[in-house]
Amino acid sequence: MRVLITNDDGIDAPGIRALALAVRDHGGDVVVAAPAKEASGSSAAISAVEEDGRVIVEERELTGLDGVKAYAVAGSPSFIAILGLRGGFGKAPDLLLSGINRGANAGYAVLHSGTVGAALTAAEVGCRGLAVSLDVLTPASATAASGGRAIAEIVADETSRHWETAAALAVGYVDKLSTLPARTVLNLNVPDLPSDRLAGVRRATLAQFGQVQMTVAEVGRGYVRMALTADQGENDPEADVVLLAQGYATVTPIRSVTEAADVDVPLIEVAR
Repeated sequence: MRVLITNDDGIDAPGIRALALAVRDHGGDVVVAAPAKEASGSSAAISAVEEDGRVIVEERELTGLDGVKAYAVAGSPSFIAILGLRGGFGKAPDLLLSGINRGANAGYAVLHSGTVGAALTAAEVGCRGLAVSLDVLTPASATAASGGRAIAEIVADETSRHWETAAALAVGYVDKLSTLPARTVLNLNVPDLPSDRLAGVRRATLAQFGQVQMTVAEVGRGYVRMALTADQGENDPEADVVLLAQGYATVTPIRSVTEAADVDVPLIEVAR
């Protein structure tokens, strides 16, 4: 089975290496193609850097992945998904896996996720997809409160992350993706814990918000400074952010844009 693995954290992120290694060891024919630079928050954007009409692609060697082709692409995750599905990195993939993202992609904030956007883009053209993320915020929240670290600092910390926990669960879903309805992907979020400390895996609803929200911290002459704050809203007990905080890995089937067929739209007369 041909598997394209991408992300929005960039080709050098540790999560993508962990995922590619696990899928390869599972028997997948793996190719890695990811943004040359971080592209978080890019949603399903189709953007790339071109020189003379050519998208810039650099072949890379990733540590521990001997024999696996890897490419750093000057483009967004969704653009990379389209490139791969059109044969840009060799044979078109049967599956697209996106991640392992540094930080949970939970709640309706998945709208903005480049990780999820790549999987949804693949699904729109008939390729099965999975987005997988490691929740680096919830387990560290107590440390953050006592140590005074900012949310952005917690998310950026790469030490002692349990990428292998998320990779193992992602591999467990690889053989199940073929059973999904068309245009549907799985969004998998995994606590940053050893596998033997997980409470289990639960199907979750999307929370009304993500784990963090963007706020305006300062408005000055010629600039606006933004900040991330923890979500304080109330959510359903089965929401992904709630279950993640309880130590569960969560899985949610999602789809891309669909027509609101149940809405009656008034038609207006065209002026003649």
